[in-house]
Order: sequence, then structure tokens, then C-alpha cells
Amino acid sequence: MVTGSHIPADRNGIKFYGPNGEISKADEAAITRFVAERSNAYCLPPAPLGTTWPIRHEEAMASYRERANDMLEPGSLSGLRLGVYRHSSVAAILLVEVLQSLGAGVVAVGKTETFVPVDTEAVDAATIAKLKEWVREFNLDAIVSTDADADRPLIADENGDLFRGDLVGLATALFLKADTVVTPVTSNSGISKAFGFDVLRTKVGSPFVIEAMEASHRAGSIVVGFEANGGVLLGSDYTANGKTLTALPTRDSLLPILAVLGTMASTKKKLSQLRELWKLPVCASDRLQDFSAESSSRLMDRLANLDALQQFLAPFGTVAEVDKTDGFRVRMRTGEIIHLRPSGNAPELRCYSEASSESRATAIVASVLKRAQAFASQTVEGI
Repeated sequence: MVTGSHIPADRNGIKFYGPNGEISKADEAAITRFVAERSNAYCLPPAPLGTTWPIRHEEAMASYRERANDMLEPGSLSGLRLGVYRHSSVAAILLVEVLQSLGAGVVAVGKTETFVPVDTEAVDAATIAKLKEWVREFNLDAIVSTDADADRPLIADENGDLFRGDLVGLATALFLKADTVVTPVTSNSGISKAFGFDVLRTKVGSPFVIEAMEASHRAGSIVVGFEANGGVLLGSDYTANGKTLTALPTRDSLLPILAVLGTMASTKKKLSQLRELWKLPVCASDRLQDFSAESSSRLMDRLANLDALQQFLAPFGTVAEVDKTDGFRVRMRTGEIIHLRPSGNAPELRCYSEASSESRATAIVASVLKRAQAFASQTVEGI
């Protein structure tokens, strides 16, 4: 599958899938071994001239539409006025159709003819401003979208404020009555056993989530995986209202969108009220783009020294605890969390924070990334 994800167009590549979902870490290892052992001797025979390959796009779309319609009862979104931010998402038309089939009034906005690299984990200020403008202009209860290849959801409330990805994942886990939740260390620390499910933390990346989901699966249990970007993976079959939603261990954007909207409709609560109801710590995240892998590696090597890490984070207090599962996730003595990690699929450095207020969390992220940029500049000048 050739993708058009959140990564800028010149960096997009290929994702590999098996019949049952994304390839696992074991599959990755097997592919790597195969290439190392046989790449010089192995070559696929060329296809004969005139060969045509079966195209099953419509069949796949129909199957996905049917799956989406099984998630909620007919008419369950009646009375809701929803916006769909289309941009270059491959799921835009389908999303409009599914929401309308469930009874919602839908306003489609923001269609583009060019690729838009929407990163649901680090939504830029210009996009947020658009969301706020659209909810006011069209009097929307919420606005939904996906990234370009539609494996990550984007959801904003009635004020145009983002419903963060880990909050989306929590809503989906509650909607599906999950027994076990698997999520990376970047997800909100407030997602815990207090919500009635076991929580397993992994490195960032759906293959790591899938691996842990498979290891934790028990007969009859509901296993849900999600990432801070909002992508949800269903690790087991889920049955409700006489319909079975089969396991789909790959990131799915429609499931979390419909789970959030279904919860909103069934509880008669606005999304902003649900956010307050669940009372997760306030989070913020952003990234430094065009931050080379070499710069990230030098920074991570430097911060591996506890004294250097404390010096780097001195403006924010004293380091109390460090989790090195993926990058450096630091809990300060104040209780604030600062997490730095290199992106696994782009030349970017990402930062996440948890604090007492949105303004404080946002300020921490901006300041930490500024310090990281200064470190990289100093290193380059010293070479």
C-alpha cells in the first residue's frame, strides 16, 4: 500500500499489510533476514506484457462502509450537526456518507486538490484556527477528520478545541468496554486502572502495540490498542446489539470517530463536558521538523547522563524519575512530565508534556524544543 500519511509528500513511502492487519515486529525481522540472505540471488519474474491486476477498490470500500455501519445503531447520531474537514483525506467522502447514514447533519469543509500532511499528534496553529472558525460559522457540535491515509482520526469539540488522540483512545476503550488497553508511553499518564481496565505501555509505533496486544490477549477478553495520535487498533472481536465487530489490528480512524460521537450522543454530553468528566492531566505536544537523525542521536546520547539531563531541564525544576522506554520521559518533582523522543519515521524531534494547565503544558513543550534546537545549533557550530 502506498501511503499519504502525515509525513510531508517527499517523505512518504510504503506500508506492508498481511491478510489480518499490519505486519508485526516478527514479520519485520523475517523480511530483514530474507533481504540479507537472498536479495542478491532472488528476483521476481517480470509480469508478461499486457498483464492486468484485479482492482478491488469498490469491494474494499463497501466492506469498510459495512463495518462502520455496524458500530452504531441506525439513527444514533440524529440531532447532531457535524463538520467533516475533507482536505486530502482518502476517507472524506466515506466519512460524510457514514455520518449521514447514522442520522447526523453533515457540513463538509476545507476540501483541497493537493496533499495536506495533517499530523494528528501535532496539529498546527493554522489548522486549529480553521477548526474554530468552522464550528462557529456552521454552529457545529463537533468537527471530525483524518490524516491523509485515514488511519488517524482528528476530532475537535463544539469550540474547535482538539479532542486529543489519547483522549480519543480512552473514549474508544470505554465505548468497547475494554478489559485491556495497550498504549505507548507517550499517552496520557492518567489513563490507568481507575477506568476499569488493565493498561500496558509500549514504545511508540503500532507494531509495538500490536505485539503487546497479541501477548495480552485472553479468550473472551476485549483488547484495545491506541496511540497518542488517536489511531485505534482492535485486538479482539467485540459484540454488541447482535452485531460483531471483528478484530482489526491496524490503525482505524472510523472506529474512534464513531465511538466518540456515539458516546456524545448516548450521554447527551458535549465533547468539552466529556473532557471534563474524565479529568485527565492536561497535555501538550509538538515537534521540531527537519531535525536530523544525527542531531537527535547526539541529543539523546547527551541526555543519557543524568547530570546533563538535569541541566537541560533545570528551568522546569528537579528531575524525580526517568522512563527510557522510548526517548526520555521525565517526571519532575513538581509532578509535571516532559518527554523527548526522536520520530521513528521522519527527521523530527517530538516533545510531550503534562502540567496543571494547557498554557503551562504548551509553554513547556515550546521551551524544551527551543532548547533542543539551540543544542543542535551549538553542536553544528562546534564541528
